[in-house]
Amino acid sequence: MGSQVAVEEVEEKERLVKMGSYGGMVRQLKTAAKEEEEEESCAATAAEEEVMLLWGIQQPTLSKPNAFVAQSSLLLKLDSCGHSLSISQSPSSLSTPGVTGSVMWDSGVVLGKFLEHAVDSELLLLQGKKVVELGSGCGLVGCIAALLGGQVVLTDLFDRLRLLKKNIDANLRHGDVRGSAKVVELQWGDDPDPELIEPRPDFVLGSDVIYSEGAVLDLLSTLRQLCGSETTVFLAGELRNDAVLEYFLDCAMEDFIIGRLEHSQWHPDYCSSRVVLYVLVKKVMVDL
Repeated sequence: MGSQVAVEEVEEKERLVKMGSYGGMVRQLKTAAKEEEEEESCAATAAEEEVMLLWGIQQPTLSKPNAFVAQSSLLLKLDSCGHSLSISQSPSSLSTPGVTGSVMWDSGVVLGKFLEHAVDSELLLLQGKKVVELGSGCGLVGCIAALLGGQVVLTDLFDRLRLLKKNIDANLRHGDVRGSAKVVELQWGDDPDPELIEPRPDFVLGSDVIYSEGAVLDLLSTLRQLCGSETTVFLAGELRNDAVLEYFLDCAMEDFIIGRLEHSQWHPDYCSSRVVLYVLVKKVMVDL
């Protein structure tokens, strides 16, 4: 019994690894070594186990939703990087099917404050780095990344760009911004604008982008196109649909190594059991 516990403790420690350009430890979603024909079912098992673990430990349905946002308000105020940010929202657009980026969600606040905390803790360097944000919505995460020194390209669908540009202009027009921000239209699954991939981004960010099973394959197609071997991806998701998350993880494991950031790595004032934070790095393909 004692030896079994010791083995389990060693295996648990081995799953804590550093990934990409993030200096902290993350819990890798790891599958056992299998024959090639068994890899697909092995990944599915890992995805299923991860989702069961999240719902069992964090119990997201028992926590209050929208703890850090007010989606009925026209304005979200948040202090970050020594600035008081004012993020405009469009609550009325939520009634339009498929439109979620018109208001802020907890996952966006969590991801933005995580970036700030990681930089302050010297676990992450965004100064001068190329950053692409997917599904930028209201633009909070991209604005924080620019304040932290990133050369940020915020992307979304054409009909979301006006609100996005408004928030960038309102929050980054002062002269003491360490980085920069621009807006580019991007439809997941389509070929990205050359400026998004030449050169490859150092970081790709996304919050609440894993929301629909129908969008998973297009999202992963875009991630594959954007990411090089040195790209680090941070994704924050709302734990609202276990089947969609499991499907995403199952598919993503084919091309990416995935690690989960535990709450101890987050900003201490912005933790939520309804949110999960993942780090992804692209698998290196070896020619035989």
